[in-house]
Amino acid sequence: MSKPTTTGAQRPEEHVADSHDLIRVTGARENNLKDVSVELPKRRLTVFTGVSGSGKSSLVFSTIAAESQRMINETYSTFIQGFMPTLARPEVDVLDGLTTAIIVDQQRMGSDPRSTVGTATDANAMLRILFSRLGQPHIGSPQAFSFNVASISGAGAVTIEKSGQKVKERRSFSILGGMCPRCEGRGSVNDIDLTQLYDADKSLNEGALTIPGYTMDGWYGRIFRGCGFFDPDKPIKKFTKRELNDLLYKEPTKIKVDGINLTYDGLIPKIQKSMLSKDVDSLQPHIRAFVERAVTFAICPECEGTRLSEEARSSKIKGISIADACAMQITDLADWVTGVDEPSVAPLLASLRHLLDSFVEIGLGYLSLDRPAGTLSGGEAQRTKMIRHLGSALTDVTYVFDEPTIGLHPHDIQRMNDLLLRLRDKGNTVLVVEHKPEAIVIADHVVDLGPRAGTEGGEVVFEGTIEGLRGSGTLTGRHLDDRASLKPEVRKPTGQLEVRGASMHNLQNVDVDIPLGVLTVITGVAGSGKSSLIHGSVAGREGVVAIDQTPIRGSRRSNPATYTGLLDPIRKAFAKANGVKPALFSANSEGACPACNGAGVIYTDLGMMAGVSTTCEECEGKRFQASVLEYHLGGKNISEVLAMPVTEAEAFFSDGEARTPAAHRILSRLADVGLGYLTIGQPLTTLSGGERQRLKLATHMGDKGGVYILDEPTTGLHLADVEQLLGLLDRLVEAGKSVIVIEHHQAVMAHADWIIDLGPGAGHDGGKIVFQGTPADLIADRSTLTGEHLADYVGA
Repeated sequence: MSKPTTTGAQRPEEHVADSHDLIRVTGARENNLKDVSVELPKRRLTVFTGVSGSGKSSLVFSTIAAESQRMINETYSTFIQGFMPTLARPEVDVLDGLTTAIIVDQQRMGSDPRSTVGTATDANAMLRILFSRLGQPHIGSPQAFSFNVASISGAGAVTIEKSGQKVKERRSFSILGGMCPRCEGRGSVNDIDLTQLYDADKSLNEGALTIPGYTMDGWYGRIFRGCGFFDPDKPIKKFTKRELNDLLYKEPTKIKVDGINLTYDGLIPKIQKSMLSKDVDSLQPHIRAFVERAVTFAICPECEGTRLSEEARSSKIKGISIADACAMQITDLADWVTGVDEPSVAPLLASLRHLLDSFVEIGLGYLSLDRPAGTLSGGEAQRTKMIRHLGSALTDVTYVFDEPTIGLHPHDIQRMNDLLLRLRDKGNTVLVVEHKPEAIVIADHVVDLGPRAGTEGGEVVFEGTIEGLRGSGTLTGRHLDDRASLKPEVRKPTGQLEVRGASMHNLQNVDVDIPLGVLTVITGVAGSGKSSLIHGSVAGREGVVAIDQTPIRGSRRSNPATYTGLLDPIRKAFAKANGVKPALFSANSEGACPACNGAGVIYTDLGMMAGVSTTCEECEGKRFQASVLEYHLGGKNISEVLAMPVTEAEAFFSDGEARTPAAHRILSRLADVGLGYLTIGQPLTTLSGGERQRLKLATHMGDKGGVYILDEPTTGLHLADVEQLLGLLDRLVEAGKSVIVIEHHQAVMAHADWIIDLGPGAGHDGGKIVFQGTPADLIADRSTLTGEHLADYVGA
């Protein structure tokens, strides 16, 4: 950034403190970065662009933001650092001019069933204080209004010392909490279908249990056979009432089996502890399928889903209880709080009003405070995290955003741009990773990474202004002004999927016929009811494959080969070619290097210091035993195969000695979604958000089903990759599938055969079908916000 020039003696010389106006990065090598050096102007808005996997997140999050956070953490005492996450210093030669970094990323909020929008943003904490001061009748302290605090009471004798003598006194205590005693603050109760737990015609030894992981081969078998509560060889239908009760409901009981002390639990308490206490979406797929099959969730009849006890609901301000307040749409709640005028709690009301106004300003006024945090989309979660920074008095800090326009309708992107510019204008440095051209064009400074993804990326291909980017000839520069055109003719539907009386969340008794055999796009402003309509009324049907936005989970031992199921056919092919067991070719099983247990690295924990990972000396990071690497398939060992990019592996398994049709099918799907550059053995933890989304898409493309639902598949996709996605959607339709896409990207809308537009607004102002027809009709009609923005996009 150029410095002001001084002329003669009229202007004072620049103070040395004002010369630190750049963040300098020299020699960054995190993940795929190739000795990247950049100079970023402070107190300006810098946008990082480039194809998915080009190194944007590695530079912004893993290098600049990570080092800023690490250095701040080091200012705390070693005692406090022991409780904080330990961060290693990024692979970089020089990082200079850093300021405090505040990271607002796309990580979904915790899916704990007790976490709501209100608890995640402190709004509930303020409301609890408000009701404990003004609520009538007065019932107690703020915790009397918390659905996470149970009511408990107790009494007994305590021994205290008085005047040198020990005296026994009787004491009692009670804590009034707001938790509903029936559902324990969850808002729903569950009922278990016993027929899904066991086959009553079989005995335990014959494999009667149908719960995932409950076999008679391991510890469970030893416990059930040795507990003595029932006969494991007797069919369950012949159990006495007592035996069946012991099998299903017995409380934890100490038993001794073969001289070992163990604890026996009934099946239902065990399932409730291990599976039902967690959020269903966070469970592994096979366990989630079992829970959805065996357990019915219903709204708690005692608290009617509010999570709160009767006492908490009885205390009211102006006829409104805390449960009513949390159930209101935030725009309505903000109006109600404004009408509460009580000088004794004026500072509290002012803070609460500001918080609720921030929700409305950021475009989340359609939410309610009792909305479970785990149900927010990635974009909604990110904007919820932004709220606490909107009114902040801090300046000269670095705000780091990861695609803040995700999940936003073109109408809402302008508001997001205004917020980013406001943060900058307060004197902050704003770094944004972004793909949408509408958000890129507001940048003061642009850093374009590439030229491609993975090993072909990791370089700065352009740094400068928007005008410079347009004329730079880079992939982003060439595609920045791309505009998709309408198709000359649209496909004719082969049938229709009927939805009648949809009323989930804010939907207002919606009736719609979704055409089959074509590409249908469901659109509308954020919060208009798109996901409620499709995931609530279509996703559960037979033959429907729903690919939602939930992020894929995986440790550093997981990779594309393990996640997609590709490793199974590869292991079998190696085993067949060499006449040995498939387990030898798994780094998580028998073939693992004994020194590093198949991790490839040895991790040394250094307490409050950052842990150190060193490449395993025995296997040199290959993860397998030396003896396993002597087995070959098509001239390559298992480690060399896992080091191949998808395109190379696709050719390798297509013919010759290594021909494996099952592996080739999965690799073709990975190439179809634009992941041809990805190494099949690359840890999932190193993949970007866009890469994970497409990996998930490739996995589900193998599912048997006639209707595919894709929820914002353009998330994390570069402008150049959107074209490839449209080709993929066309191929799916041409193969006889029906594709329903929930999307805001105008290129996907323009390419659709049929558009269903919800609105007109968000929350209770939405939930209606405002248009259905072809894209050309929507542009000609121009009666909706989507129609206006699509017309501008295609230049109509």
